[in-house]
Amino acid sequence: MTVLTNKQTMPRLGTAPTTAPRSAAARVRAYVALTKPRIIELLLITTLPVMFLAAHGLPDLWTATATMVFGTLSAGSANVLNCYIDRDIDRTMRRTRRRPLAKHEVSPLGALVFGVVLGALSTLGLALAVNVLAAVLSLAAILFYVFVYSLLLKRRTSQNIVWGGIAGCMPVLIGWSGVTGGLSWAPVVLFGVVFFWTPPHTWALAMRYKEDYAAAKVPMLPVVTTERRVVNQIVAYTWATVLCSLLLWPIAGTSPLYPAVAVALGAVCLVEVYRLRGRVNAGRTGVDLRPMRFFHWSNVYLALLFLTVAVDSLFS
Repeated sequence: MTVLTNKQTMPRLGTAPTTAPRSAAARVRAYVALTKPRIIELLLITTLPVMFLAAHGLPDLWTATATMVFGTLSAGSANVLNCYIDRDIDRTMRRTRRRPLAKHEVSPLGALVFGVVLGALSTLGLALAVNVLAAVLSLAAILFYVFVYSLLLKRRTSQNIVWGGIAGCMPVLIGWSGVTGGLSWAPVVLFGVVFFWTPPHTWALAMRYKEDYAAAKVPMLPVVTTERRVVNQIVAYTWATVLCSLLLWPIAGTSPLYPAVAVALGAVCLVEVYRLRGRVNAGRTGVDLRPMRFFHWSNVYLALLFLTVAVDSLFS
C-alpha cells in the first residue's frame, strides 16, 4: 500500500488529467497493469494443476501451453473491462488510485478496446488451439465477470463477491475441458473449493480497506455489517472450503498424499481464522484485527493445495 505524504498529490475527481506516459515502454506497462497480473497469477495456479489431474500426469505440452496463454488473455480481458467499469471508484479508493485509468495513463476508450480485443483473441485462440468447450467457458467467465459481477452485483449487494466470484472459479473447468474435451465431478469439486474460498479471502481484504469501500459506496460485507458477523461468515466459508477440498480424494481417486496435505493445510487455515475470531471476541477492531494475516495465508493455502493436486497426479 502506498502512503501519501504532504508533498505527494493525487488527482481529485474532476481535476485535469495527469500527463500520459511519454515513452512506448511506459504505455505498454500501463496497459499490462490494467490486466492485473497478480490476479492472473492466482488464476493460473488453479488452471495448470487441474490439467495434470485431468491427464493423470503430465498434460500434452501444446494443449497446456495454449490453454495457459489464451487463459491469460481471457483473465486479462475481464480485468481490463473491470478497470474500465470501475474507473470512477478506483480514483476514490486508496488501494486503487494508482491504477492506469485512475491516473489517466490510459484513455477509457483505449482500455475498452484493449479489453474487448483481448477477449476476442482469447476466445478465438482457445477455440482453434484447444477446443470449443474451453473457449465457450472462457467467454462465459469474461461475460459473467463484466456483466453479472462488475455491472450488476458489485455496487448493489453485499453478496457481490459470493456470486460474482464464480468467474474466478471458471479456470478450473477450462483447464479440465482443455485436456479432456468435457467435464466431470472432479473439476466441479475444485470449482467448489475456489467458490467457497473466494468470499473469506476477499472479505479479509475488505476489512482492511473498509473505509475505501465505504467512500466508494461499494457495499462489501464489512461495510454493511459488524466485524463480528463478517468474521463469523469467514469462519463458515473457510470450513466449507476445507470440507469441499476433501471430497476430491474419493471422487478423483487420489493417492493418500492429497488428503494428508489437504487436512494439514486446512488445519492451519482454520487455526488462523479462529485466531481472527479470537481477536474479535477480545474486543479488537479495525487494523488491530490484523485481517491481512488471514488474507495472505489464504493465498498460500490455495496455491499449495492446487500444487498438491498436480504432484499427486504425477504419482497416483
